[in-house]
Amino acid sequence: MAPSGDLMGAAEDLADQFLRMTKRYLPHLAHLCLISTFLEDGIRMWFQWNEQRDYINMSWGSGIILATLFVLINMSGQLVGCILVLARKFVPYACFGLFGIIFMQTVAYSILWDLKFLMRNLALGGGLLLLLAESRSEGKSMFAGVPTVDDISPRQYMQLGGRLLLVLMFMTLLHFELSAFTIFQDIFGMALIILVAIGFKTKLAALTLVIWLFIINLVQNAFWNIPTYRPLHDFLKYDFFQTMSVIGGLLLVVALGPGGVSMDEHKKKW
Repeated sequence: MAPSGDLMGAAEDLADQFLRMTKRYLPHLAHLCLISTFLEDGIRMWFQWNEQRDYINMSWGSGIILATLFVLINMSGQLVGCILVLARKFVPYACFGLFGIIFMQTVAYSILWDLKFLMRNLALGGGLLLLLAESRSEGKSMFAGVPTVDDISPRQYMQLGGRLLLVLMFMTLLHFELSAFTIFQDIFGMALIILVAIGFKTKLAALTLVIWLFIINLVQNAFWNIPTYRPLHDFLKYDFFQTMSVIGGLLLVVALGPGGVSMDEHKKKW
């Protein structure tokens, strides 16, 4: 037991050293990763305006005017929200706007009936929830006067909700194949995401998961190797940036910590 304890302690020391070195830059990197899928989607809508409009018109029979309005709201909402988040201005309102975009896309593109895409959208919402929790800790609270229970603030419940929703992203990466490497990959990743969800060794687990997800993303979603005219290119590109957004959420967990509703916090009281 001692060697494994020493190894865990050394890993935590290494993670703490990394956080001390990057604490000024980590939140900015987290924000950029988190909004990357919205930024890419907003830019894509600009260049694929006619295709997006025609798709909505054909899918819903809404007519050209309503379809154009939908694409305009979708595109401008995402781009404006991204700019506000990166500028750290009116972040709570930007988050609520991006929540609205997720809801609109879930309904308009029938994501509600595709479990994989629904879980990824919910995980994306978890990242926004963590961003909202971070913004609440900066400046004046938009939840002033909301009662707390046992000194647990709404911000800490947001952190809990965000951590739990991020679990859904990982669930879409499970393969359930009977190869030794795949079984190891599933068990290793599951152990890490459970630690993040319950808030135990949270920063170390989240940082390890960031590195692991980043490697998987580069290997499995290498859209730049696929010709742009093939549908697989857009599919992999969508997956790549959604995974980057969840990585941004995990980086916020690393930067902010797990919050009050976590085992790490309760250990301090024991």
